[in-house]
Amino acid sequence: MLIDTLRSDMKEAMKAKDQDRLKTLRSMIAAIQTEEVSQSSARELSQSEVEKVLASEAKKRQEAADAFNSAGRPQMAEQELSEKALIEQYLPEKLTDTELDQIISEALSEGAFSQMSDMGNAMKAVNAKVQNRAEGSVVAAKVRAALAG
Repeated sequence: MLIDTLRSDMKEAMKAKDQDRLKTLRSMIAAIQTEEVSQSSARELSQSEVEKVLASEAKKRQEAADAFNSAGRPQMAEQELSEKALIEQYLPEKLTDTELDQIISEALSEGAFSQMSDMGNAMKAVNAKVQNRAEGSVVAAKVRAALAG
């Protein structure tokens, strides 16, 4: 599983004395462990849940980098972006616009979704197929456009 890969990579980073990589890997593992115990009872996360946690961590790094850039702190922004790049190495490949459009049109035709009132059900169907391989806001905008047009 992905968590095992993260742990073995952390050990390698320790041996190589790569402090930046080690810090990022530790924070990724900590985020996963926090999510594992966040429910009423501790449980092991599935692969897709781990990917969702890592995607959230990558998004946090991007937001932090944007904040540092707007505050005139380019070094800190660069550090956040390098952490984001490392996190993204463990995530599945992002969908291209063409692939995303194809998945959306398939899901809409399979579910016979054609009106804006079907937006919630359409999003459920599309997200089940996308599986964290695209930004949620992008998916929502494309689904909304497909239903409206």
